[in-house]
Amino acid sequence: MRILQIIDSLEAGGAERMAVNYANALAKEIEFSGLVATRKEGALLNQLEDTVSYLFLNRKGAFDLTALSKLRKFVVENTIEVVHAHSTSFFLAFLLKITYPKIKLIWHDHYGDSEYLSSRPSFSLKLTLPFFIGIIAVNQQLKLWAEQKMHFKNVIYLPNFPAEDDKVLEQTILLGIPEKRIVSLANLRAQKDHLLLIEVAQKIKNSHPEWTFHLVGKDFDDDYSKKIKELIIEFNLENTVIVYGSKPDIKNILEQSTIGILTSKSEGLPVALLEYGLCQKPVVVTQVGEIPLLIRDGVNGFLVAQGEIQLFYNSLVKLIENNSIREDFGRALQDTIATKYSKNTVLQQYSNWIETRIK
Repeated sequence: MRILQIIDSLEAGGAERMAVNYANALAKEIEFSGLVATRKEGALLNQLEDTVSYLFLNRKGAFDLTALSKLRKFVVENTIEVVHAHSTSFFLAFLLKITYPKIKLIWHDHYGDSEYLSSRPSFSLKLTLPFFIGIIAVNQQLKLWAEQKMHFKNVIYLPNFPAEDDKVLEQTILLGIPEKRIVSLANLRAQKDHLLLIEVAQKIKNSHPEWTFHLVGKDFDDDYSKKIKELIIEFNLENTVIVYGSKPDIKNILEQSTIGILTSKSEGLPVALLEYGLCQKPVVVTQVGEIPLLIRDGVNGFLVAQGEIQLFYNSLVKLIENNSIREDFGRALQDTIATKYSKNTVLQQYSNWIETRIK
């Protein structure tokens, strides 16, 4: 089989990580595995295996004919059978199909605001999805949406899976005291609700002042980002909450961390949570999206209703004050990841599903 992943950028986001994870994993399993970044490169480029064929289009607009021509040439020269389009790259895949009808398309829906699907724009999807042979949804809500709203039959739910980033240079050094660091792997977007995190951090500073919060994720330098930084100053949290921006060496960062958290208002199945589990980190996370299917409250982590500042704080304090619970949760979460969300398990389902689609 010869499969090409398409993603709009290689910055450190969940969909981008999964595009790289699929390309890398498939390179060991199939005849040809490639990846095309359409608009921007980024830190994840360094995580791409040498065995993955790579192309950057530098696409400037929706109807960039130069980029489309370059993509078509790459597909033809490498006799690609299946184009696996991630997130918003579906439109370029559709244009490719128009110019090269023999190609087969699948779309990977990573939509993060799955709590608010009723307001999701769908016109362009309704126009283009009839040209696709299948849809991969990262959670059950997205699968139902594709079936019921898009009236699409060939939809499969495949969970995200974590992957080691051993190729990445260990360069990030976290501030704060070792064994007293709380990490949040989340881009600075309103969906991730860092404002709740700030409220919790203020409480932790008062009760456990030696513990620090480490925010790792893309900083868009927008109003939301400015609000976070203003609150850090307003609450005198400059030495408690540290913002790092996007970083490629996630495994290295997690090895320096003690507890992983997610304060999101909405999620699919966050790759960050899988990475926490892969590195045996105990977690406190909000009860949104697919997270409750992964986290069993009090068994392999703490689940907190979205927006509950006091309950989130209480759960975090339990981990801070009890090392044995931290160790038990970390091991249990790692076991859960290995059993249900391993690369091999997901890839087997993926390969079987694609083979039935392209026959």
